[in-house]
Amino acid sequence: MRRRVVMTGMGAVTPVGHSVAATFAALLEGTSGVDRITHFDARTFPTTFAAEVKNFDLAEFVPDAARFKKCGSNTRFALAAAQMALADADFRGVDRGRVGVYLGAGEGSEDFDTVISGVGMATTDGRAVDHGAFARAAVAMLDGEREAELEMNTSAGHLADEFELLGPNYTCLTACAASAQALGEAAAMIRHGDADAMLAGGAHSMIHPFGVTGFNLLTALSTHNADPKKASRPFDLTRTGFVLGEGAGMIVLEEYEHARKRGATIYAELTGYGTTGDAYRMTDPHPAARGAGKCMAAAIADAGIRPDQIGYVNAHGTSTQANDESETTGIKMALGAAAYTTPVSSIKSMLGHLIAAGGVVELMVAVLAMRQGVVPPTINYETPDPACDLDYVPNFARQVAGVRHVLSNSFGFGGQNIALVASKMA
Repeated sequence: MRRRVVMTGMGAVTPVGHSVAATFAALLEGTSGVDRITHFDARTFPTTFAAEVKNFDLAEFVPDAARFKKCGSNTRFALAAAQMALADADFRGVDRGRVGVYLGAGEGSEDFDTVISGVGMATTDGRAVDHGAFARAAVAMLDGEREAELEMNTSAGHLADEFELLGPNYTCLTACAASAQALGEAAAMIRHGDADAMLAGGAHSMIHPFGVTGFNLLTALSTHNADPKKASRPFDLTRTGFVLGEGAGMIVLEEYEHARKRGATIYAELTGYGTTGDAYRMTDPHPAARGAGKCMAAAIADAGIRPDQIGYVNAHGTSTQANDESETTGIKMALGAAAYTTPVSSIKSMLGHLIAAGGVVELMVAVLAMRQGVVPPTINYETPDPACDLDYVPNFARQVAGVRHVLSNSFGFGGQNIALVASKMA
C-alpha cells in the first residue's frame, strides 16, 4: 500500500491578503487585487496594471528580517508563507531531518536599473555596445550578493536554513505549473518514503520592467488600462489576456500516520497528481487539449475516484482566448457529461496570475471551498463564449453541499500540465 499524504498546514501572501484566511474571505467577496503598477513607473508600457501584494512587511513574520534585504520579493513572500504554514501545522518537536522543501520558484527581483545603466554607459554611438565597457561598468555597479539571489534555488535554500528543514531540497520552474508540480512531486516523495513531511509550494513576482515587457511582447497580457479591475475576465467572450500577479503559497504535506500520531489538524488528503506535456507550442496550449485533458484524467485516476465524483474544479483560467477554450475542452474530456454540472471557477479573475505561485494558492482555495461548502466566483464574467459553455460560477460565490473531491489545474508556457486532486478524509 502506498503511503497516504495529507495537508496539515497552509500559508499564503497574495494580492488580496497576507494569510490564507484573509485571501479566501476576500475571494468569496469577489474582491479584486488588480490596480495600477506601483513597483516601477509603467505609464509608457502597453499594460499599466497588475495585482501587486500590498503593504507587506517580512518583519511581521520572521525575526531580524533585515537579513533578507538583498533577497528578491519571491524569497520574502516564501519565508512569510512558510512561517505561517509551519506554525499552522504546529511542527514543534518534529524530526527536521525527515522534513524537506520542494519549491516552485521564480527568479528573484531583476536589477533593471543597474543593467540598463551599464548598457547606457557602454553604448558608443547610440546603437553599438562596447562589451568590455559594459563588463567594467557591471563589475563596478552590480552587487554580487544580490545577483546570487536572482537564482531560483536560493529561495528553497533560505527556507531550509530559516526553518531547519534538513530533508530533500528541490526547486523547479515549470512556468505557471511550477508550484502545482512541486506539490505533486513532494507528495510522491512522501508516498515513496523519502521524507515524512515536505514544505511545498511556490513564490514568484514578475512585476518588473523585464517581466511586463516580455509578456507584452508575447501579447499575453491584457491591455484593458481604462478599467484594470475588469481586465481579468476568464471564460468571458471579451477576454483579452491575463493580468500579472505576485505572491507565495506554502503547504505542509505529511504522511498520514505521521500526522495522526502527533494529533495534527488535517485539512484534506492529496489523493491525485497528473502531469503531461502538450508537445505543441511554447506559448499556446494544444487546441484539442490533448495534454490538459489527459493530465486531469490521470489525476482523477491516481485518486482512485470516478470523474463524476469531482465536486469543484479550480480552473487555470488565465483569461486568454487560447487557454480558456482549451481548458474547457480538457475538462469535458476528463469529466465527461459531469463537466456540465460541476462548478468551475477561476480566482485569477481576482488575484491575477501568480505564475510559479499560482497552483499552490489555487489548491488551497479549492480545499477551503470543499471544507466550508462555498465556491469562489469568476468575477467579470459578463458575455458568455459559445466555446466556453460550462458553469463558471459567475460573479458571486456559491454555496455547495456534499463536495468530497476537488480538482485544481495548472498549465504553463512550454506545454506543462499539472492537475491535483484533494479529498476529504474518509
